[in-house]
Amino acid sequence: MSDRAFLDTNILVYLYSKDEPEKRIIASELVLNPYSEYIISTQVIGEFIAILRKKFRYDIETIRVAINDFRENFEIAVIRTDTIDKSLYIMEKYGFFWWDSMIVSSALENNCRFLYSEDLQHNQMIERKLKVINPFKICKTELSEL
Repeated sequence: MSDRAFLDTNILVYLYSKDEPEKRIIASELVLNPYSEYIISTQVIGEFIAILRKKFRYDIETIRVAINDFRENFEIAVIRTDTIDKSLYIMEKYGFFWWDSMIVSSALENNCRFLYSEDLQHNQMIERKLKVINPFKICKTELSEL
């Protein structure tokens, strides 16, 4: 049985990073894991587009190809008003920034067991349901076991 896992924007950005080859390799190994079912959200897609366009100056066609690849390989969760309400609760309870709260809320709504991100505290448990994992802080052996 596969584990449902949510991918934060930074994981996807590293797949296309020109600046950090080590993180690019780790992100690639993570998303190629056949034992996980990955979820992203419409928020993640929007952030991804903005970063690739502004920071890396990718052209629209390259971004379009990446987004189509995401559609084929990941479940895409839509941000709804319920997500926003849950995000406000998460923001207040955990003291996260707004955008991180939206990511966490979306992961919880979609029954994810793991949230892969470098923006939150590694190994933190949220609502006793969601474990944050920073794949860039774990050794290669652990990464292959995810």
